[in-house]
Order: sequence, then structure tokens, then C-alpha cells
Amino acid sequence: MPSPAVRHPVFARVLSMASRHEPAQMRRHRQELLAELSGRVIELGAGAGTNFAHYPPTVKQVVAVEPEPYLRDQAHAAAATAAVAVEVIDGIADELPAEDSSFDAAVACLVLCTVPDQATALAELRRVLRPGGTLRFYEHIRSHQPAVAHGQELVDHLFWPRAFGGCHTARDTPAAITAAGFEIEQQRRISVHPVAAVFPAATVAIGRARRI
Repeated sequence: MPSPAVRHPVFARVLSMASRHEPAQMRRHRQELLAELSGRVIELGAGAGTNFAHYPPTVKQVVAVEPEPYLRDQAHAAAATAAVAVEVIDGIADELPAEDSSFDAAVACLVLCTVPDQATALAELRRVLRPGGTLRFYEHIRSHQPAVAHGQELVDHLFWPRAFGGCHTARDTPAAITAAGFEIEQQRRISVHPVAAVFPAATVAIGRARRI
């Protein structure tokens, strides 16, 4: 059954175009995010399929979930040229179309900032992962700097989610991952913009967590 409509026609096209011209720093982050993955992987919110080219050959299959129609079409095109097997499917974060404990790993890349309910989305990721399975995450997060965090809350309240496909910049995603039944084994914070003190989406976390 098709997922409920998720449409961001303008933002989806901007995102797709940006993915074709990513800076080298972002490509390195994607490679780091996906390094050493193996087995069967579910990717939540695959977007235009930008990660597909970075999956290592040890991955048996990627099931890429994307609810936005334009981005899903772009992901289908990217899957056709990927070096690993990729199946792109329609689906939403709070009701993943997958069986319990059916994946070795899950990938959340710039998507947990956009889901309507982080706790539900993370519970679904935990459900479809096998015990001990890994969650790789690369996400916009709330800044540790109080002034920046206040600015993030302000733009989230005023316009940011409406302008950027539902993105919330002030979420404490690592804390949410822990609360959902994962143990974070490795993470680091990265600034992805030269003026991180004033740019709301500048602070990101990249890391690995284990389903417990």
C-alpha cells in the first residue's frame, strides 16, 4: 500500500540538484558513514540516492525507503548504476515496510531531523534491525553553544522546517537514539559550514550505534 503523501516539490528539486554538486567534504562524510557496512541494510529517507555510490561491496543489499515521489524517482535512477544491489521503495519512517529483525544495519543520513516523530522513527529502525545490529547516523543536531541553540530553536519555530522539507535544526538526536534502545559506540561532531556560530544547520553528528 502506498505511504501517505509526502511532497516537497520545490525542496526536493533543490536537494536533488545539490546532491549532484556536493563538496568533497560531504562526500568524505558519506564514505565514513558507510565504511565497513555489510549484509542487508535499510536506508531511511534515501532522498535522491546520493549514498548509493558510497556503499562498500560487502553490502549484500540496500533497501532504500523514500516517501517523496520526485526524490524516489531520482533514487531509482541512482540505484540502476550503483555497485551494490539497491531496492528503492515507498514508505514512511513511522511505519517501515519491513519485517522485524530483518536487517543487519540501518542508515539515517540527514533524515532524523525531518521525521515527524523521532521516537517513533527510531523505534521502527530498532524493530527492523536484528539484535546487535548497527545504526549509522549523520544528522543535523542541536548545538552545544547556548546562543546557537537558541537561534536554532527560533528558526525552527519561525520558518526552517517549512522551507527545508521538514528539517528541525535543534533536535538532540544522539540523546533520542540512546533513549530508543541503542548504545552509541562512536560519534563525533562536525562543523559543515565556515560560519557555524550563525548557521542553524552547521552542527552535525556522525556516528555508530548498536541495537541493544
